[in-house]
Amino acid sequence: MKDSLKPGLTFDFRYVVPENRTVPFLLAESSEFQEMPKVLATGFMVGLIEWACIQGINPHLDWPREQTVGTAVNFTHSAATPPGLTVTVKGRLESVEGRKLTFSVSAHDGIDEISQGSHERFVIDARKFNHKVSMKIGIKGEP
Repeated sequence: MKDSLKPGLTFDFRYVVPENRTVPFLLAESSEFQEMPKVLATGFMVGLIEWACIQGINPHLDWPREQTVGTAVNFTHSAATPPGLTVTVKGRLESVEGRKLTFSVSAHDGIDEISQGSHERFVIDARKFNHKVSMKIGIKGEP
C-alpha cells in the first residue's frame, strides 16, 4: 500500500446500465428472474459498487501485486434503474485499519438516488491469496 492510501480519499465512477445487467440476466437458470422487470439487478449493483471502490483505490496500491477483495456490503437498493441510464457511484475511503478499508458509498441514476451505505474491502497479496485458493481446490479434489 502506498502512503497516499488514506482516509478522506474520494472518487466518482460512472456506468451506463446495459440490458444484460438487468434482473433477467442475473442467473440464467432462474426461471423466476426471467419473469422479473428489466431493471438493474441488486447483484450487479453490488459488483458495480465494488468495481467503483477498486478503481478508486488502485492508484494507491502496488497493483496488480496488491489487490483488494470485498468482505462486507451494507447498502440499500432503493430505486429501479432501467437500461440506458448512467449510474454514478460516489465513494469515500472512511478508514484504513491495517489492510481493512471501509468506504461510504452512494449511487444515483440521474433521476433517483438508488443506493447508500458502506462497503469493506481487504488488501491482499494476490500471489499468496491465489495460492491459498488453489490449495483449497486441491483439498476438495476438483476445480
